[in-house]
Amino acid sequence: MIIDAHVHLKHGDEMRTEYGPETILEVMDAVGIGKSVVFAMSTTTRRSIEMAREAVERFPDRLIPYVYAIPSYERAVLDEIDEAISNLGFRGIKIHVGECTLAEYVVDPVIELAGRKGVPCLIDCAGRYRDVERMASSFPETRIIVAHLGMYLCRDGGLIDRFIRMAEVHENIYLDISGVVMVEKIKEAVDRVGANRVIFGTDGPQERPDVVSFARSEIEKVKGLSLRREDEEMVLGGTISGLLGLEEEGGGR
Repeated sequence: MIIDAHVHLKHGDEMRTEYGPETILEVMDAVGIGKSVVFAMSTTTRRSIEMAREAVERFPDRLIPYVYAIPSYERAVLDEIDEAISNLGFRGIKIHVGECTLAEYVVDPVIELAGRKGVPCLIDCAGRYRDVERMASSFPETRIIVAHLGMYLCRDGGLIDRFIRMAEVHENIYLDISGVVMVEKIKEAVDRVGANRVIFGTDGPQERPDVVSFARSEIEKVKGLSLRREDEEMVLGGTISGLLGLEEEGGGR
């Protein structure tokens, strides 16, 4: 089964673009994606929970919710994140450095909570490898998924190599391959780190040129790498299925 581990109900672009679950399912069905991890950003933690719950209630067998972690001046949000994971069926946490600093005095309680609850953190760190390495070292029980092989649309091979090397050193680091334009680095990550820690995602929906063509091109990007069949299957769904325990529920194949 292909699992898209990086799908936005609300994006972080200038327009704060939103996509309803119906659109996401249309894309999935058109390109052969079985399940998708969904979350909303550019909003509060509370609203992100509401949006993801509404989507998953519509399509409970197809969509998997992550909660968005962002500080609030109105109230502490750690309890809201805990509640979402403990009682509402949320399977992971999304953090984006564009809206939340990765400084230890802000983000560490969330990273610690993820490790304690046994859920992964998907972190868009925008290339801040020192911050990610600090978190990986400080919280070895927390599975950290580094979005975009370290940086969205990155053309700096040396920076990507730093993140691949980090994953070689820290077994709790996983590499998300959405938004990767240096496609050869995906194969390098599989060869160096192992397919069992490389995770497919589209970072969609995106209208380049349309939502279906974009998702299809992201799948073809992986299939064009000439990976071993078992490695391709791991990257396209097996890794995230194992990480989220979907195979134990009978939904990972």
